Amino acid sequence: HTLYSLMVRIDLSDGIDLDFSSDRIEIKCDYPGVPEDGTNLAARAADLFFKTSGIKNTGVVISIDKQIPPGGGLGGGSSNAATVLNALNRNYQNPFSTGELQALGLKLGADVPFFIMGAPALATGIGDRLDPFPHLMPWTVLLVYPNEAVSTAWVYKNLNLRLTKDEKELSKFHFDGRFFNVDEHLVNDLEAVTARAFPVIKGIKRLLLAHGAAGAMMSGSGSTVFGLFADPERANSVCTALCDNQQNNNWTLYVADLLI
Repeated sequence: HTLYSLMVRIDLSDGIDLDFSSDRIEIKCDYPGVPEDGTNLAARAADLFFKTSGIKNTGVVISIDKQIPPGGGLGGGSSNAATVLNALNRNYQNPFSTGELQALGLKLGADVPFFIMGAPALATGIGDRLDPFPHLMPWTVLLVYPNEAVSTAWVYKNLNLRLTKDEKELSKFHFDGRFFNVDEHLVNDLEAVTARAFPVIKGIKRLLLAHGAAGAMMSGSGSTVFGLFADPERANSVCTALCDNQQNNNWTLYVADLLI
């Protein structure tokens, strides 16, 4: 699938520690459901790095302190893979340029090159083209994860743009040289697909807007929904209110800043 997506990092992150004392690739993570074998995207990133670079007879133990919920549409696995690629490249005296590292990352996932780059960007093509996007305000983001893991592959498999395409049809012309506008630019074609299977997404959006968010939308393929707040104190007070609501006790909430 080709993409047209504005991508921005936030200051919610997993902790990654690399130990080079092992002669093989190992994953350590005690978060439920996170694989500790070669299927983990961080392990695949290390394997790809060693095979492509030709570095032999070495390994790495990758310890992951998971903070980003898996299956939440927040790019946790992809950002971990990018972190591992960047760290290995530095450790072995940069055998790959940034562009070459991004090409490696693209083999692992469409958003891995963005996390290697790091800065806000418009991602187009299959995620291989990244154009810097400096026109962002410092929004505070309130994220609500309803503890429903979503398979990205399932969402794309069920995507039919003729049925789900939002009335806001975006193109680079709409962004060129302009600041991000919540009313005009906040759109996610994947949301309609995921929300059919997880109706809680629409309920969270309504709740965030009712509590003063300037805009609300599902992140990536879901199921996390985020609200944008101009006032950090308001975002924190809404977070507290929703956390105190017993009806929402299965949700996990985070307040984060954009890394711009």
